[in-house]
Amino acid sequence: MSQINIRNQVNQHTQHSHALKIPRILILGGGYGGLKTALTLQRSLPENKAQITMISKHDYHYQTTLLHKVAIGTLSARKARIYYRKILDSSKVAFIKDKVLEIHPDKKKVICRRSGFEYDYLVIGLGFKPETFGIKGVDKYAYKLSSLNAAQKLAKNIENKFKDYIINQDPNDLHVIVCGTGFTSIEFAAELATQLDDLCQICGINRAIPKVTCIGRSDHILPIFDDKLSKAAKHKLQKLGVELITNAEVIECQNNGVVICKKNSQTQEFINGNTILWGAGVRGNDIVEKSPLANKRGRIPVDPQLRSFEYPEIFVVGDCAFATSKDVIHAPTAQLSAQMGDYVGRYLANLVLGKANKKDFHFVHRGTICSIGHTDGVGVVYSKRLKGEMAAFMKNTIENRWLFSIGGLSMVFRKGQFRYRTSS
Repeated sequence: MSQINIRNQVNQHTQHSHALKIPRILILGGGYGGLKTALTLQRSLPENKAQITMISKHDYHYQTTLLHKVAIGTLSARKARIYYRKILDSSKVAFIKDKVLEIHPDKKKVICRRSGFEYDYLVIGLGFKPETFGIKGVDKYAYKLSSLNAAQKLAKNIENKFKDYIINQDPNDLHVIVCGTGFTSIEFAAELATQLDDLCQICGINRAIPKVTCIGRSDHILPIFDDKLSKAAKHKLQKLGVELITNAEVIECQNNGVVICKKNSQTQEFINGNTILWGAGVRGNDIVEKSPLANKRGRIPVDPQLRSFEYPEIFVVGDCAFATSKDVIHAPTAQLSAQMGDYVGRYLANLVLGKANKKDFHFVHRGTICSIGHTDGVGVVYSKRLKGEMAAFMKNTIENRWLFSIGGLSMVFRKGQFRYRTSS
């Protein structure tokens, strides 16, 4: 869409809203929180009750909880994309593809690459960026599962390393190092490990050559889970052939491996591997961090209604929100973001319709599952521990539940995760 068309579209919405004196609601980001806010407003408000605009730098939404599958190739990027214009009603929500550059809360204005937007209510849902902790070489040498594009780049790298091994004959090309033992890292390591037999057969490679090494600072993996589930996950990974190095810190990433320091002995060791994935943590958004809004490393402290303490017309959802209530501190990010978006959507709809908002935001923890390949996993659902195929089934159910909430049954059938169906 040309810059002139975008301006005309925004100007028409703006003129229409001024003529009817309807509130302007601006949503930044189309992740779980931002998209859910837009869809809840779309369902809750009749036409011409508010001028709702959602801005994203992409035309599509994707499930960040499935990026590890895209990075291995077991989920195609085409299937992963959910286009905003196919699920947003343009008569109620205007979608603008643009990149947010600056937020000016005092002027109630947001500056994007191609245009500027004024608002009466602002919803910030700009997502996260990987946290490197200032460790040398991470930005230069490590891949990060921070976006669909990043996952595709990693998938292409792995494909090329296996495809070209017959020419290069470098075993380190088939050694993959995963930094971190949280959800992203463990799911990626497990998904890759389950595909190695297939990759080796296709490329004519001795199965003994490829290696997957996972490095973590903690004594046990998946620290969000109790010791019993953590040990179960560890056993499953080792059975798949994943090497786990715990109680170790990565102190440098290089082009051919990482330098680690083992906590117990304080000795340094070099781990060889020409592909490095960094999954050791996330932080808030750069745009938020550089804005005048009070924030902690890109996260804005919010009140019980998910509003900025300084500017009550600004709502924050997902990774950009710094919520301190006990029920959200260790909450799964996607599930938390979606519930935040739904709450803010309903809150804003009530404001527009002149209804009272009596309830504070409360997170309902339905469950947390870590997949270990497509048909295995560990987790907790409504306080019950799950392992094996039942955990994998519940993981797919959680993913499909999100798809149902944004696009109904047809979306689930087209984009859903099922027991014996992957892109491969």
